[in-house]
Amino acid sequence: MKKKIVRTVYGLVALVLGIAFVARFAGPSLLRLYLESGVGNCRQIPILCMGPTEEINNPALNKGYIAELVPYRFQNLEIYLPKGFNVVQEMIKKAYYKKYKRRDKGAVVYLLYKEPGYFVTLFPNLRQQGITDNYEFIGRMLRTRLNEVSDITGAFFLIMKGIFTPNLADQRDVKMAHFTVEDKRGFINYNTGGADNYFDCNIIDSKGAFFKVYIRDVGARLDLDKVFAIISTVAHPG
Repeated sequence: MKKKIVRTVYGLVALVLGIAFVARFAGPSLLRLYLESGVGNCRQIPILCMGPTEEINNPALNKGYIAELVPYRFQNLEIYLPKGFNVVQEMIKKAYYKKYKRRDKGAVVYLLYKEPGYFVTLFPNLRQQGITDNYEFIGRMLRTRLNEVSDITGAFFLIMKGIFTPNLADQRDVKMAHFTVEDKRGFINYNTGGADNYFDCNIIDSKGAFFKVYIRDVGARLDLDKVFAIISTVAHPG
C-alpha cells in the first residue's frame, strides 16, 4: 500500500511538472494535448468540455417531504436524508467515490465538508485572479473546458474538475446548473432519466463553507425537487 501511494504521488508530481514546463515553453495547443495524454479527452470524459448551462433560483421546497427525512449529524456537517441510503462522510481523495466498489453498490450518499476559504489555498496566486472563496473556486473549476485551457492555472482547474467529479454514469447525459436555495448557492451536476439517478451537489453556505453531497439514487426514487429539499437541510453544526 505504501509503495502504491508513493507511486501515485510521484505520478501526480511528474504530471504537474510536465504541465508547468509545457505551459512555459510551448503554446496552448500543445498544453491541451499534454493534458489529454495525462487526464483524458472530451470523448473519454465528456464533462471536461462541459460547463453549467442552467440557472435554478430558489425552487419551491416541499416541506412535507422534508419532514419525512432522517437527520444525520457528523462533526462538521448535519443533513436530512431519505431512508434506504448508505451514508458516508469522506475526506478529499479521488478514491472516495471510485475506489471503494463495495460502498458503490446500492443507493449511497457521500458527504464532504470544507471550511470557508479552503480551496483558495490549493494553488498559488488565486486571490490575484479574483478567486477569493470556495464559491468562486468551484465555479471556476466547473466552468473550465479543455478546449479553452491556455495556461497552467487553467490546467490546474481542469485536473481538479476531472478528479472532483464523481461517477455520473454516461456523462453525455449530464446536465450542469448553477443554483440558489434559501441562504445557499452552488452548482449541481445531475443525470436523471435512467434506471438510476446521479446527483453531484456542490454547496456553499452564507458563511462560505463548502459541502459536497453526492447521491447515487438506485431505482431513481429522487428527482430535482427532492434533491433541492435535501440541499436546503445541509448545515454546519452550531
